[in-house]
Parts: sequence; C-alpha cells; structure tokens
Amino acid sequence: MNYRHAFHAGNFADLHKHAILLAMLAALQGESQALAVIDTHAGAGGYDLSGEMARRSGEAQAGIFRLKAASDAPAVFGSLLKAVDAMNGGKAGDLYPGSPLLLARALHKGDRYVGCELRPDDVALLREILAPYVNAQASQADGFETAATQAGRGGRAFVIIDPPFERPDDYDRIVATTRAVLARAPDAALAIWLPIKDLETFDAFLRAMETVTENLLVAELRLRALTDPMKMNGCAMVMIGAPSSVDGAASQAGDWIAARLGEAGGRSRVWRT
Repeated sequence: MNYRHAFHAGNFADLHKHAILLAMLAALQGESQALAVIDTHAGAGGYDLSGEMARRSGEAQAGIFRLKAASDAPAVFGSLLKAVDAMNGGKAGDLYPGSPLLLARALHKGDRYVGCELRPDDVALLREILAPYVNAQASQADGFETAATQAGRGGRAFVIIDPPFERPDDYDRIVATTRAVLARAPDAALAIWLPIKDLETFDAFLRAMETVTENLLVAELRLRALTDPMKMNGCAMVMIGAPSSVDGAASQAGDWIAARLGEAGGRSRVWRT
C-alpha cells in the first residue's frame, strides 16, 4: 500500500472510515464534556481528487463520486457529504477532506485535536488546512508515541490510529499503543482503521487486541471475496469505548458500501466481542 494517502483519498475505505469516525465523535461528545482527539497518522488533511496521484489510482471515482451521485445514500453519510460540499464551496468540485479537517470542523468548544504526521510536506499542508480552527493543531511527531504519552492529559482521550501499514511492525505498534493509552487513560476511546487483504492477518490482529481488552466493536467491510491477498479487498474499523449508537451507524455505512460499491462476495458485518 502506498504511504501517500492522496492515492486512496475518497475511496470506499475512506467513506467507511469517515462516516464511522464522525458518528463516533458525535456520540462521544454526547457523553463527555471535553474530548482530546489524537490522530496518529493525520496525512495532509485534505486532497485534490483531480490531482495526479488520485487520477492515477482512480479509486475516488469508485468511492466518493458514486456516493455523491447516489439517490439512496443513508443518513450516516450526511455529515461527510456536508463537509465535502463545504470544502468545495457548494459547487461540484474535486476537493475531499481527510480525517483532520472532518474532525476539526466537528469539534465542540471544549474539545481539542492534534494531528500527528512525519512527512514535512504533508505537515505543511496539514497546518494550512487546520489554521482556521483554533482548537486544532498539526504536530510533526510520531503519532504512536504521542498517543502513548499524551492520552489522559486534559479531556477524554479519543485516539484515531490509521497507519499506512508499510512497516512490518505497524500491527504490533497498534496493540502496544492501545495498551499504553488504556493504562494512562482507562476511559479512552480508540478507533483503529485496518486494511483487509486476507483473513489470517485480520484475525491475528483481533486476537492480539483481545489480550488488551475484551470490549471491541468491529465493523468489517469486504468489497469482494478474499481470494487475492495482494489486493485491499476490504477494510475494518476496530473501536474501543464506542457508544452503542455507533453500531447502527457502522452497519448503515458498511451495508450500503457493500451493496452499492462492492463486487460478488462483498459483505458488511458489525459485532462486539
């Protein structure tokens, strides 16, 4: 998988992830007076889908553009579609907001957001994207380390983990970071995005996470049957501390994507461990 998210911005996995993230943020805001959101792998914060990287992959054409054209999109995509519309000034444009912008726009007065990113060029873009939002900031830092050391310092921690999965230890670092976050802040909420290429890797990760906590909400989306482990055949959101309303939102998002954007063998499933 390519590190630069611009190749994949607006694809089916982004629709799944962003709809669920916004639903979880809103639900947590209903429970907590203030949230401290830590985004471990923030990226550039926003993307031009007419750019060379997005055009090369073509993934947005099979994702956000099909969602925008759909007449039967469920309510769970409402906040995402409003944010896309706002970023394009109400016109039919090619700009797509990443998680940092979506979350920054939705923060309440007492909430704060920090987006961590290591690439200097993406950090510069991220700072520009977040500049209008006084309670959101970009940090050129290792997001795993930031989450492990900063969770619990003011406000309920909401940690979003979405690495590029190019490093062989990314899965192990997610588990270790989750353990460290919960040790510092037992009431923390976490939302972890994963690609699904083969079932063995996915199941092994879930087993490792269950050594940290038995209370997981898993939203699994398969775009196609898992017959080619070289492809990203699906994705999943693995959540801790998710309010009960997130189950229904995840089901809405996954069911629509599997039915409208998926191939033979596609499916969506949401369950709690």
